Amino acid sequence: MADAKTKVESIREWVVEHKLRTVGCLWLSGITGSVAYNWSKPNMKPSVKIIHARLHAQALTLAALAGAALVEYYDHKSGAKAERYAEFVPHKD
Repeated sequence: MADAKTKVESIREWVVEHKLRTVGCLWLSGITGSVAYNWSKPNMKPSVKIIHARLHAQALTLAALAGAALVEYYDHKSGAKAERYAEFVPHKD
């Protein structure tokens, strides 16, 4: 069972394959959580609550994009990306 992948490794592979979906899900959960948190504050205008939610979601999106860039960099350094696309490159014989 030395070939069995850890949970972290399988999550990392899923993120590599679905980068935009990961960023979109983080954005959606971030804006939903921020709206829910801001709506619990009774003495703020609704427009201010929406602006705060959007700013929180933007910060979370930037963090998610930076995380996806780190995953891409790690794949590039480890050579995993080259192995994944090697079958699509024609061989010179």
